[in-house]
Amino acid sequence: MNSYLLFGIMGWLYVISVLKRAHLSAYYFIAGSVGLFFILIALGNPYWVWFMTHLVINGVSALGDLTHWCRVFVKYGIVYIGNGTNPVTMSIDYECSGIIETTAFVGLLAFFPTYSRQAKLFYLVMGALWIYLANVIRLMLVVSLVYFGGADWYFMAHTLLGRIVFYVLVIMLYYNVFTYSQLSQSLYTNFKRHFSRGNHS
Repeated sequence: MNSYLLFGIMGWLYVISVLKRAHLSAYYFIAGSVGLFFILIALGNPYWVWFMTHLVINGVSALGDLTHWCRVFVKYGIVYIGNGTNPVTMSIDYECSGIIETTAFVGLLAFFPTYSRQAKLFYLVMGALWIYLANVIRLMLVVSLVYFGGADWYFMAHTLLGRIVFYVLVIMLYYNVFTYSQLSQSLYTNFKRHFSRGNHS
């Protein structure tokens, strides 16, 4: 950890402590969420980026082996999509890791005032898993379109269609968690019920 980051964390902690004592809830939420996002991004590079990138790579690799639509070179993060006429090579890197969306979600959730700590932990795990699966779905959409449609589909699939699907799924997550929707309530209620039952048995 470099000195700039350390001083930044100390300054951030001071600011949010002042805002909390002043009962400025909205500013506390904004400063806390934004600050935590940038801190996690700084701390996550390169180790968490590498970890999350390889999680995605291995997910795509497993589905590629299952469908035979692509071959993944896990060590290099390369996806080879053979389509019979014009194969395409796709690289899975930082942008595909989902770390930006995941850390943004963590930052918002950490300072969201509605939930208890137990609820936040539940939604943290659920949200991280959801974003991961959304990322794998996005990349497999690209793979499938290139595999069946040819190399001409790559730009459209990777730049537009895949991202639309990914961000629609992420927005669904944000909506359900941060509006405390009926779906998120029922998921957490069922989790608590099963968890409590497991502790009593």
